[in-house]
Amino acid sequence: MNVLIVSIVGGVLCLDRIFVQILISRPIVAAPVIGMILGDPYTGLIAGAFIELFWIDRLPIGAYIPPNDTIAAVLIAAGAIESGRILGHLPQGLIALAVLIFIPLALLAQKMELWVVRSNEKLARDALSDAAHGDIRSISRNHLRAALRSWLLPTGMILITLPVGIGVMTWVYPRLTPWIIRGLDLVYGLIPLIGAAVALNTINLRGTLPIFCAVFLAMTVILHYIRYV
Repeated sequence: MNVLIVSIVGGVLCLDRIFVQILISRPIVAAPVIGMILGDPYTGLIAGAFIELFWIDRLPIGAYIPPNDTIAAVLIAAGAIESGRILGHLPQGLIALAVLIFIPLALLAQKMELWVVRSNEKLARDALSDAAHGDIRSISRNHLRAALRSWLLPTGMILITLPVGIGVMTWVYPRLTPWIIRGLDLVYGLIPLIGAAVALNTINLRGTLPIFCAVFLAMTVILHYIRYV
């Protein structure tokens, strides 16, 4: 049931990338929403922060479509939380394993989103033709068809890949040797550093660096407080 709920909500969040565009599709928003639904907002916030920083320099400018970080954030948050629930605990290495398993799917979803955009362009041309003929009902149908397609594809992708990923994680993680688990713990610590380096690379104005550092420190304190309160 949780997989179905996450798939439906994840599809709605992905709609924001094309239609709504009020930034609820950003990983730092989408992953905590999934975390709250599954009863673990902290893990959702961690997953969202990881992915938000990781692709913060990939902006949808012009015709460029960046990797689908929304799907990655949803899958990582839900995969880690549900796998931890099955295993009885949620170590840092399990979150890192979720990142390694699910993050490549953002590139697959990028290609899927490109296909959706091109398909919707055809519907837009059809709508213009319908407008020229005064066919209002056909215009409305084309709009609904585009919205439904943009929701169904990410929803279906999450519905298929999430249980597979959870199955892989819950089977693999208990069988890992201690040194591999220590390696995953190291990956967990390195991901924010890589993300911070990417974020710093996007800063062109020297005056914004202290602001970034202050926000980073504040978020660290807030995350520590949420974790142990």
